[in-house]
Amino acid sequence: MPTKQKIKQLADQYADRLKKAIDSRVDEMLVDDVSHYLIYQVLGIQKTEGHLIDIYQNKGRFLYKYAGSFLEEASKLCFKDEFPDSGSLRIPNTRGQRPKTFEIDCLIGNDAVEIKWKDATTDGDHITKEHTRIQVIADAGYTPIRVMFYYPNRKQAIRIQETLATLYEGIGGHYYYGDSAWGFVNTRTGIDLKAVLEEIAAERSGDAA
Repeated sequence: MPTKQKIKQLADQYADRLKKAIDSRVDEMLVDDVSHYLIYQVLGIQKTEGHLIDIYQNKGRFLYKYAGSFLEEASKLCFKDEFPDSGSLRIPNTRGQRPKTFEIDCLIGNDAVEIKWKDATTDGDHITKEHTRIQVIADAGYTPIRVMFYYPNRKQAIRIQETLATLYEGIGGHYYYGDSAWGFVNTRTGIDLKAVLEEIAAERSGDAA
């Protein structure tokens, strides 16, 4: 089966799972204790708006989770079709006690590719953890590569990503984000993943030609 068709099937599966998860959570919320709406009202948010905020907060949590998992898996499909021996791998942490292992999202030869759909973290500890992870990967003889499709918008999150990019380059790795991330997948696999996803999105929004 062509990779493009596999990605479309994967999109269908994720869309179905997302809908079921959201529908289930919204049903659960019908019997939730909403006494906290009192505080919303104190802060100027009326019950109807507060209810919608709670619903969309829950929907957003599911959407972010499924969006990230889908894009990671779709990317892996591209790599897997071009490099059949590629796949995920756990390696022991040689730089500390926790965590015991680190996971490489997609190992292609000696290239240890981490796939992120986006990363908006503003937690400084994230830098330390990521630094340890890429050092462990380099210790194992692999080249750490970060592929992040969507760059954050907030200044603090951007500064953290800039620091991470410096860490990757400093250890002999590579950091791709935005257009360069899509380009990396296209160059390595011959599959224009972004174009495939744009086609699927157009079909689902009714904008397809």
